[in-house]
Amino acid sequence: MQRLLSNFGTTTLLLAAIAIGSSVGFHSLSASTKMTGFVDPLILALVSLLFFEISFGKLADAKNHLRFLSIAWVANFILIPLIGWSIASLFLSGKPLLYTGLLIYFIAPCTDWFLGFTRLAKGNTALGAVLLPINLISQLLLFPAFLWLFVGKGGGIDASAIVGTLWQWFLLPFLGAVVAHQILKRVLSETVFGKILRLANAMVPFVIAALVICIFAGNITTILAHATAFGLILVAVFLFFVATWFVSDFLSRRFRLAHPEHALLTMTTAARNAPLMLGLTTAAFPDQPLIHAALIIGMLVEFPHLTALKHLLLRQHSVLRDPVPEMRTKATLIQS
Repeated sequence: MQRLLSNFGTTTLLLAAIAIGSSVGFHSLSASTKMTGFVDPLILALVSLLFFEISFGKLADAKNHLRFLSIAWVANFILIPLIGWSIASLFLSGKPLLYTGLLIYFIAPCTDWFLGFTRLAKGNTALGAVLLPINLISQLLLFPAFLWLFVGKGGGIDASAIVGTLWQWFLLPFLGAVVAHQILKRVLSETVFGKILRLANAMVPFVIAALVICIFAGNITTILAHATAFGLILVAVFLFFVATWFVSDFLSRRFRLAHPEHALLTMTTAARNAPLMLGLTTAAFPDQPLIHAALIIGMLVEFPHLTALKHLLLRQHSVLRDPVPEMRTKATLIQS
């Protein structure tokens, strides 16, 4: 996504999608009704594009990086979900649908654009490519368990319904995308296949924006009835990102990770897989716009936060390489 749009550009795109969808929902009932009919094909397009981008060939290298991958897995699928559940419970325990949407946003680590931010922060992108399919497989397998454990009947939804949705909406797109990826990779030149991957990557934010437009067009009245709660969501997301920073920083120091691995761990624990989760929850719970809205609000905060993390990591890296830059400057001035 970041290859085409800056992080702020993506946030702007999402804000524009919310505004357009809300406007359509307010001014044209017939148009908003028609737009809800596009939700299902947009979900299929989104998840297919996301799955098509992922290469599972790197999984063979996992055995060479078991130490780091174990640290990242525990952080992403044990520590972070517990933190997310605690924060969601603190802020939205009385609003079960918004609580569910926020929790879903918190529990799924990113499987695409976090590598772009890892690269910008001078992180280990080669190791990130190994981590990426592990994150995807783990979150899809654990998603029903997380819903049952953290949401259950008290969340206003039937958590068991997600199992059937995974088979119906995600197994076929997953298999189709993986097969298409492997076939095209073998029959096309590396240059042409690379262009196709970049095109798929570039299309993702626009498909997300189209889905957001349809969601808000068809449900703006319901969403606005809970508008005051979105301020709580923003605060909760901010605190979540602060907490993930402390977790990644602690683990990096505790296990003495070098900067490239520290940057990778920081980005994978901060970036969330909101696009896939949005598609999954929209398919699984089509009549729960508040769940979808909570996910979308989280996405608005994420890109500026990842940019801030990039600058913080680069600053840490420069300090570690030259821990006393100010003293060197002063010494130079004295000598001159």
